[in-house]
Amino acid sequence: MAIWQIILITLYAGFQILDELTLYTGFNTPVGAGFVVGLIMGDLKTGLIIGAGMQLMVLGVGTFGGASKIDATIGTTLATAFSISVSGMSPQVAISSIAVPVAAIMVQLDILARFTNTFFAHRVDHYIETFNYKAIERNFLYGALPWSLSRAIPVFIALAFGRGLVQSIADALNGSWAWLGTGLSVAGATLPAVGFAILLRYLPVKKHVAYLILGFTITTLLTVVFGNIQALGGGVAAVNKNFVGTFNSLPMLAIALIGFALAILYYKKAISSTTSVAAAPKASSVSDEGEITDDEL
Repeated sequence: MAIWQIILITLYAGFQILDELTLYTGFNTPVGAGFVVGLIMGDLKTGLIIGAGMQLMVLGVGTFGGASKIDATIGTTLATAFSISVSGMSPQVAISSIAVPVAAIMVQLDILARFTNTFFAHRVDHYIETFNYKAIERNFLYGALPWSLSRAIPVFIALAFGRGLVQSIADALNGSWAWLGTGLSVAGATLPAVGFAILLRYLPVKKHVAYLILGFTITTLLTVVFGNIQALGGGVAAVNKNFVGTFNSLPMLAIALIGFALAILYYKKAISSTTSVAAAPKASSVSDEGEITDDEL
């Protein structure tokens, strides 16, 4: 791993948490981290695989107020960098052996950053009493430093000094500990399903089960159709060397547009129902199974 790659990834790690707190451009997400780090490391495909896997894993994970959560973005950052730079480490192994543990450890550093910021908060309180507005502005901006450093420093240390350790682990997982490496690969591949399960646990699935069935069925049908067409095109190309047609696999954009269309239909239906009758206020309700039922329009 070149020094310029370490520097760029470190700078990204420090920036992404500030982006999450302010701009929220999308580069502070696991899939955004996979894209950025994969681009820096020269392997965009591996970065997107790891980023998408971690993004799916945390679909149903959320926090409220000032609560800390697992930092899947930093986990993706290190997992992508090591998966690309270390030989013999698959994306699935990187997710289960690096991304998930790092994401959990970063909870403690997130808490440390929050506590450190209280120093600047007390300084702001002091300068409010003396009406020193410039000092108030400076200390408000200084609060960004603990947040940024809480991500940049661990990433820099891991990338600069941890590659040898990770390489040794990868060699062991492909050697005498191959059974463990296989298990980690399976675990990494199943984590997106866990994320979907958590998400479905908190979404109003019972109320909108028709949309769930419809989306699953459409996706399955289009996958079969496009898969058969692609196989047919490959067979024709193998027989006829002059055949120049291209048969693509299932475009995810098509699935996304179908979901978007269904969301528009539901939104319009909800708007029409709320405008026809006055919406009476109601208290938050949770079903016996724990499903939240008042989080839709």
